[in-house]
Amino acid sequence: MQEEIKEQVQSPPPRYAGFIAGVFSGVMKNTVGHPFDSVKVRMQTSEGRFKGPLDCTLKTLKNEGVHGLYKGFTPPLVGWVFMDSVMLGSLHVYRRFLKENFYAKEDKLPLVGHCLAGLGAGLTVSFVAAPIEQLKARLQVQYDASSRIYKGPIDCLVRLIKYDGLKTLYKGLIPTMIFRTSFITWWGSYEIITNWFKENTKMSNTAINFWAGGLSATCFWITAYPADVVKNVIMIDDVRKPKFNKYSDAVKYIYREKGGLRGFGKGFLPCILRSFPANAAALSAFEAVMRFW
Repeated sequence: MQEEIKEQVQSPPPRYAGFIAGVFSGVMKNTVGHPFDSVKVRMQTSEGRFKGPLDCTLKTLKNEGVHGLYKGFTPPLVGWVFMDSVMLGSLHVYRRFLKENFYAKEDKLPLVGHCLAGLGAGLTVSFVAAPIEQLKARLQVQYDASSRIYKGPIDCLVRLIKYDGLKTLYKGLIPTMIFRTSFITWWGSYEIITNWFKENTKMSNTAINFWAGGLSATCFWITAYPADVVKNVIMIDDVRKPKFNKYSDAVKYIYREKGGLRGFGKGFLPCILRSFPANAAALSAFEAVMRFW
């Protein structure tokens, strides 16, 4: 009887649990992080319009109000809920699959398993993320009436589909997948940091999730940021007269036109400032919901 109780306590959450918990993560992430993300995307894609992230923030507030920092909020609000549900749900499924089929004799999934599960989750969610992030980016770079092309997310979606169907929406799929290969770093570092806090501190599980979530997201963005710049530049490209027919075209353009290697770091400050609070809150929410099972 004791062995049955022990087995029941240690049994992992059901496979669908991660998808439900991911919904809460997505809501939290977008609410906390969207203003930072707007500044990041504008810095990445503007042609000398802003002197820096602070200048971008102040000009946005002056010319557009707080609403300017939340432009493009609806696609990621719906999108992050969906994306985090897919990302964290598939992460949980991949972790269980690897543990049950490759590391069944281990007490827990080793670090390499967490890295592989992270990679799988990153590639899986890319198919959801690519169209959502394209809508978000196109709306975020509408600075004023002269640069306004789309009335809102629905109008943007309809126009892109009318041009060349789903192919237009998935123009950024490969750049999105390249960017998300750095999920290896994210989920590998999350496991390392979580274990360190458990072994060396007396913090609560919620506090550990918060700090591990924020710090691991910071590790992720440090490694993934250049690929994010390339991705966003490709996503806002003119669909009728594209500048970039290949990924390498965008890389060369950024290097040539945006200050060499410095061009791949534009908007990094608001991104790194956003990464900790947004992901710390998001992963705390995710893990809290997962503990219900």
